[in-house]
Amino acid sequence: MTYELYYWTGIQGRGEYVRLALEAAGASYRDVAREEGDGVIAAMSKRVATPSFAPPFLKDGDLVVGQVAAILLYLGDKLDLAPKDERLRLWAHQIQLTIADFVLEGHDVHHPIGAGQYYEDQQPESLRRAREFRDERVPKFLDWFETILRRNPDGDAHLVGKGLSYADLSLFQAMSGLRYAFPNLMERLGPGYGRINALCAVTGELPRIKAYLKSDRRLPPNESDLFRHYPELDP
Repeated sequence: MTYELYYWTGIQGRGEYVRLALEAAGASYRDVAREEGDGVIAAMSKRVATPSFAPPFLKDGDLVVGQVAAILLYLGDKLDLAPKDERLRLWAHQIQLTIADFVLEGHDVHHPIGAGQYYEDQQPESLRRAREFRDERVPKFLDWFETILRRNPDGDAHLVGKGLSYADLSLFQAMSGLRYAFPNLMERLGPGYGRINALCAVTGELPRIKAYLKSDRRLPPNESDLFRHYPELDP
């Protein structure tokens, strides 16, 4: 059966974390709004008994599930992108929720006052938020990811267990956004995180992911996305 992904057109956004899982598994899916326009998202939300608060959401037959971490928890078993062991499945979910926290903090650098206001209307606050994000928050998150890679009993090639999981794909995506938004910061910090760098390099070379990254299905990052590059925030 073909999965249906509902997410805004024009940006990678949170939908990209789901796309990467579907692409890595070679799953059949439709990116519905890209085919029919953004209006289909609201139309579908009005029809289902369990509407998602916001996209992305995934439709699989009669099932509709929203929130990136919940979607990936569901797809992990379906696409063989999560360990079979219940404890490790929960651990992968915990990592995914932490990645979601990290991504939200990256977004709030350029929108610290409110998501409904323009960046230009909150730039002084963004400058302050960016300083803390660069100096305190990014190292704290990256230290944690590096640590759990080092402590993985099955080796440091993956975040969970012996094989590729959706958590690996999501960390790859978060790091891609971070490098786009904060290239100067990552030039300084990046070399200190060898395990993260190795995971991202291997993930980017997976045949299906490599093909996806080169395709027109992979939109380029831009200043409407979660991670945005404003030079003044990355001195």
